[in-house]
Amino acid sequence: MSIRQRLAIDHPIIQAPMVGVSTPALAAAVSNAGGLGSVGLGASTPAQARETIAQLRGLTDRPFNVNLFCHRPAQADAACEARWLEHLRPLFTELGGEPPAALREIYRSFVDDPQMLELLLEVRPPVVSFHFGLPEQRWIDHLKAAGITLLACATNLDEARAIEAAGIDAVIAQGYEAGGHRGIFDPEHDDRLGTLALVGSLVPALNVPVIAAGGIMDGRGIRAALALGAEAVQMGTAFIACPESSANAAYRAALRSDKAWHTQVTAAISGRPARGLVNRLFTDLQSPDAPALPDYPMTYDATKALLAAAQASGNGDFAVQWAGQGAPLARELPAAELMAALLAEMQS
Repeated sequence: MSIRQRLAIDHPIIQAPMVGVSTPALAAAVSNAGGLGSVGLGASTPAQARETIAQLRGLTDRPFNVNLFCHRPAQADAACEARWLEHLRPLFTELGGEPPAALREIYRSFVDDPQMLELLLEVRPPVVSFHFGLPEQRWIDHLKAAGITLLACATNLDEARAIEAAGIDAVIAQGYEAGGHRGIFDPEHDDRLGTLALVGSLVPALNVPVIAAGGIMDGRGIRAALALGAEAVQMGTAFIACPESSANAAYRAALRSDKAWHTQVTAAISGRPARGLVNRLFTDLQSPDAPALPDYPMTYDATKALLAAAQASGNGDFAVQWAGQGAPLARELPAAELMAALLAEMQS
């Protein structure tokens, strides 16, 4: 069965589940246009996830995807966290704020959230995808038994083989070009493979469908990925500028600016490597003398406090603006119009 048949979609296009940017409105627009819309639940409580899924179901009767974070739960280290906050103190002072007294684990990993599993088994979204790793096999088996199609992100062959062995329906091959967080299972090990090299290598090595992700912004990119054997593509940055996304005006303006040509990957924002538009979060947080980072997502808690101080002082230089290397090709079109354009380009 092809991935389009398994997902029950008309077109081989998946809108990436970008936490903080994707919305039920965006996901529904993509699904209604024959693709697979997605929402990110990695920062949501089960109650928030329930509401998001209900909103999405109110906007579409087509299949959609919900995404969960499967990172290793944070290990608290008060001394490490204190050193990181002290490292950030000069920036807080510049912005007229104070660093928080302590850091919190602001996002609960799905691997440690049985209530979220219970919710998924109850509401049964059509598709569930995993980022940063996999939950335990028993949970995967329960989700499959509930009739849910499962996807998971891989950045190398070992991760892809683990996904296939777990019985996941398809592998999302995320290249180094991709915006947002790298899907690596182990943050200390990243082969940094590009999308086309990764897809071209994984397709003959696996017996499950491969979905290409990273740097794909138009029909040319989609055709290239499909020519290498991918059965579908996942596109994130391409949809950020759509009016249905929750990106703010400054984020959209940055995508239109020269900044779109200069993305970088850093772990200093959240505690895990992620690619975005370069601003002072990239240039000022990580330095040669910087202390070790607290675990993800505790590092992110510090950054969010810094962002709040920056916003309070009217400083826009500390915004989190994730984007991939294809950012200069972002188009400000309603999602349905963007989907139509992508399909026309695919066929030209």
